[in-house]
Amino acid sequence: MQQDQSRVNQDASRLEQSQNQLTKDKQQLSDTQQQSRQASQPALKAATPVRIDNAIEKPAPSQQALPAALTAAKPQVNTLGQTIGKFINTVA
Repeated sequence: MQQDQSRVNQDASRLEQSQNQLTKDKQQLSDTQQQSRQASQPALKAATPVRIDNAIEKPAPSQQALPAALTAAKPQVNTLGQTIGKFINTVA
């Protein structure tokens, strides 16, 4: 009778170990299937590389012009081709 009880306990222990192993195997199978699905999906497009030469914005030529106060005044010409404007005395 005692031997039978011992066998029952051993069988119960082996059954519990088998159930634990089955749970681990199911989890491993699930992980493997998930990895397989991810591997079979098309690869994501790589991000476009950053170009250093475009890192500093260059303003358009129209924005690079100096303000009117800093630009030299263009001489105006009358109908006879004579320059109109202030004369600067260079003899001084």
